[in-house]
Amino acid sequence: MGETPALVATDIDGTLLRDHRTLSPRTAGVLARISAQGTPVVLVTGRPIRWLKMVYDQLAEPLPAVCANGAVVYDPANDEVLRADPLAPALLAEVARRLRAEVPGITFAVEISDSRQMRHEAHYPLRWDADHDAIRAVETPEELLTAPAVKLLARAGEQDPDAFAALIGSALRGLAEATHSSTSGLVEISAAGVTKAAGLAWYCERLGIDARDVLAFGDMPNDVPMLAWAGRAVAVANAHPTVLEVAHEVTAANSEDGVAAYLEKIFDVG
Repeated sequence: MGETPALVATDIDGTLLRDHRTLSPRTAGVLARISAQGTPVVLVTGRPIRWLKMVYDQLAEPLPAVCANGAVVYDPANDEVLRADPLAPALLAEVARRLRAEVPGITFAVEISDSRQMRHEAHYPLRWDADHDAIRAVETPEELLTAPAVKLLARAGEQDPDAFAALIGSALRGLAEATHSSTSGLVEISAAGVTKAAGLAWYCERLGIDARDVLAFGDMPNDVPMLAWAGRAVAVANAHPTVLEVAHEVTAANSEDGVAAYLEKIFDVG
């Protein structure tokens, strides 16, 4: 990578946001100044589209986003999904069949309508936005698998997140992607080949930007493909060990505005 990146890609939770899911004025200001200078800034997140508003409300202007771990590329300026790569119903059914056979007590939810809506089994534990109009329990497990889903979510009580993700990944090898970004045993499943790296690569190709000219920030295992793909990979100090291992550099923790501190030096926008 040259001295100045052609594009900045950053994870949101645990990376850009502080621990209380707030964006510091310092970070918002740095992102705004970089964008104003003409360098694209892209949010690359496991979040669904419906969870972006709380971030956009803290930014000077909404930024393009690669959502649902790469399954959705979103243009907020036009409220338009530029690309979606969901799990087809037949594939969802096979994934669910394998996992029910492998993991006792497993329960599922799906992100549908390009992640604008969520459906879940009755016993699936909702930890966020449970009262949101876009969230609904299905009457039967089969109903969950009738529409294309940009992400399948799996829980089986409290689990060691790394071990549970490894178990799911082993059961689905060659069929689908499994990753995690939580500390509570939530595994996120996408179609084969769908990762943050794949979604970001598609967006960068659209802009004519090569991977070697991308600067990427992350903190959790779902960020690893993106960090391995980017020309310069930076982990925040609070990152998961697998992220620290793949990163080229480490900046300060999310609670200390690590992304902003790094960008201020690279772009001279402090």
